[in-house]
Amino acid sequence: MAWRIHNAEFVTSAVKPEGFPPPDRPEVAFGGRSNVGKSSLINSLVQRKKLVKTSKRPGRTQTINFFNVNDALYAVDLPGYGFARVPDEVKDAWGPMIEGYLSQRPNLRAMVVVMDLRRGVEEDDFELIMAAPIFGIQPIMVFTKADKLSRNKRQQRRRELARDIEADPGELILFSSTEGFGRDQLWKRILYLCGI
Repeated sequence: MAWRIHNAEFVTSAVKPEGFPPPDRPEVAFGGRSNVGKSSLINSLVQRKKLVKTSKRPGRTQTINFFNVNDALYAVDLPGYGFARVPDEVKDAWGPMIEGYLSQRPNLRAMVVVMDLRRGVEEDDFELIMAAPIFGIQPIMVFTKADKLSRNKRQQRRRELARDIEADPGELILFSSTEGFGRDQLWKRILYLCGI
């Protein structure tokens, strides 16, 4: 059964811990390469078309953005990594900013690592997946743009990727923001990890 979204609203943007909202509810972060479809995934998840700004230009998100979902949890949009059209000094600030966030949020329960099914797990994705448990966070591996492949190709690709990273294929969630599949499965995993 799908989790019904009653309200989803922007709370704040921050670059330092003093700007973060109080850690008064479970939190799930969303990380991924620039232009992987992270903003579209969050919008699809909360069933709002324009809650998170989307852009064709990589590197649009340059702050840590907090969204209140159903007054029950925070969804947190992190800046994309990898190729992004932003100055080097901005890119250099992202690492410490994200590490500061991951290490200083006691209410952070999960990290949704968003990847393009066609591109697979790239080096910086793998680093994020491996880093999550160090911060006491459960990674959730989600592969977007799954609608770009046929059903058979999707399942074949899931098996290949699972083998490459030595994971159970069932741990990999295939997601389409346009067709909506993967949404219920992702919410189920998030709510379980957040204890909701």
